[in-house]
Amino acid sequence: VQLQASGGGSVQTGGSLRLSCAASGRTFSSYGMGWFRQAPGKERDFVAIVNWSGGRTTYADSVKGRFTISRDNAKKMVYLQMNSLKPEDTAVYYCAAGSGSTRYHDYNYWGQGTQVTVSS
Repeated sequence: VQLQASGGGSVQTGGSLRLSCAASGRTFSSYGMGWFRQAPGKERDFVAIVNWSGGRTTYADSVKGRFTISRDNAKKMVYLQMNSLKPEDTAVYYCAAGSGSTRYHDYNYWGQGTQVTVSS
């Protein structure tokens, strides 16, 4: 599976962005998909995950109620809708394909990352 993330940018506090992750490969629908983020000098953190069917999602406490992950298996796409953005959401965001767990070690395939910057 190859992944290409896009949609990052710079917004002010309270703004919204929608990240997209385009996948290639015939087995996309068999993978759990996740979004992770990494701020400068920090570890890569779990943001949101969705299971293979899209029927089950899990969110980090810090984004719960503000972010929504979804997937379209027919289009081989995963999305992260981010609302009410805060400066602490600033990071490089990565999409990943793997087990669907919250641990980044469990993901074998990664997109290149897209920068999200939220200014106060």
